[in-house]
Amino acid sequence: MSNGPTIMTVKEVAEYLRLHESSIYRLSIQGKIPAYKVGRGWRFKKEKIDEWLHQSQVKQEKPFGDSLSDVH
Repeated sequence: MSNGPTIMTVKEVAEYLRLHESSIYRLSIQGKIPAYKVGRGWRFKKEKIDEWLHQSQVKQEKPFGDSLSDVH
């Protein structure tokens, strides 16, 4: 059983990511977040948002090494 809808609106994604709705619109228009235009609105698959978050986190961590053991 899922914790919420599989397809999310801009408002739901903004709440989920704790961002302002205008940030979600901007990221969608720029193609920086996985989004689908449906009519005049944007829709998001929660699974794709979760993958995007994971990939973003990996990209940010990569330059600093694989583990904290690199830091002394």
